[in-house]
Order: sequence, then structure tokens, then C-alpha cells
Amino acid sequence: MATLISLISDIEVLLALAPEELAEVVLRLAQEHGHNNLIHLQSIASHIHGSPGANDGYPQNRRKDAELALAEAWNWLSMQGLLIPEPGSNGNNGWMLLSRRAQTVLANNTFKTYARSVGFPKALLHPSIADEVWLDIVRGDLETAVFKAFRAVEIAVREVGHFADTDIGTALVRKAFDKTTGPLSDQQQPEAEREALAHLFAGSIGSYKNPHSHRTVTINDTMEAQEMVILASHLLRIVDSRQ
Repeated sequence: MATLISLISDIEVLLALAPEELAEVVLRLAQEHGHNNLIHLQSIASHIHGSPGANDGYPQNRRKDAELALAEAWNWLSMQGLLIPEPGSNGNNGWMLLSRRAQTVLANNTFKTYARSVGFPKALLHPSIADEVWLDIVRGDLETAVFKAFRAVEIAVREVGHFADTDIGTALVRKAFDKTTGPLSDQQQPEAEREALAHLFAGSIGSYKNPHSHRTVTINDTMEAQEMVILASHLLRIVDSRQ
């Protein structure tokens, strides 16, 4: 059966890991060492000291550091709802259960994707899309998150520019940001910049919103989806400034 020290034998490597990085190892150990999904921190912390009478633990002078790193990873798992207190007196004594989400993450081998998702700061998103789009990202529904974000851009442009419901897509944003007649075009800016902004909006709607409206689009990279919705948030803030 694997132990913490058998998986990460070098104490310097262990201490260099961020809590969410070490958490993946700890969660798999919790699954392996737990009984009916029930696990206690000390079951894994004992690996730090090794077997009684044997010299197979981490160096004596680094064990406190290792215990702290393990506690941080354990706390991260708890904060993300992957480890939850066992109901009743066992939970009061530190016994934890692998949550349904943890079991799904382990079964699908999607821990890294999940960790990147929950680590994505909601504060980077425009308030009008933050809650719904961030939750879609965390759930792994990347295509929906991107579509909703850029649909919100299209709606905001239509509302602020006082366009009709029949004005849609790239044609809408090009009219809204037309360098000469667009109601959302800032005539104080140089002509080239006004034109470039129209291209930016049209290109974004054409690339990230329209394809999702007409066919099934698959996004497999969480970070790529995060970058897309941040771009949508930036565009929404530009629209806000033209109110």
C-alpha cells in the first residue's frame, strides 16, 4: 500500500508543492487507506514518521515542516468540499469522509482540472456574469460558460446601443462600434483605435459566441475557457464605459 513517503520520497519536493498540488496525492492516499471512505489525518501523518524502530520516515529535523505541509493540503481538501466531517461523534474526533465530488474526481481522474477551476478567481469576471459563468467553469461545463459570457456581451451591446432585437452577432457589434456612426464608438479616440475596437468586438463574437449558437463546440482546456470568459468580461467593461 502506498504511503506519503513512497510517493514523495524527497522532503524538499514535498515542501515545494503548493497545498493544492500536494492535495491530489493526499486525496488518493485517503482513498487507498480509508475504510468505507472514512479517513483520519493521522492515518497519513503517520507516514511522515515511518515505521516504529525503522529509519524510513522523513528526516527528523524536517518532520514538523512535513506535518505542516500535509495539514495545509488536508485543509485545502476540506475547504473545497472533497473531504467532509463524518456525521456524529466520529466527525467531532477528526474522522472525514470522501465526498461524492471527491469520488467523482478520483473516478474520472480530473483532479487537476477541478483544482484549476476552483482556483479561478471569480473577481476577474464582470459582475453580470460572475456567479453563473464561474459556476459553469467549476462544474467543467466550459462550452456553456463561454457561450453565456459572449451572449452577455451581445446583449449588453444591444441594450446600451438601443438596437432592435433583430440586430445580432457580428453585424450588431460592427454597427455599435462603427468608427464614424457607432453609438458606442468613442469619437475622442484616434480613428485607427476606433476601428480596431470594432474589429475586436466583431472578432470575439464571431469566434467565441456565434459558433456555439450554430453547432456543438467542444472546449477541453479549462485554462483556455477561463481566458475566453476573462476576455468577455473585458468587453463588458468597455460597454459599461459607453453607457
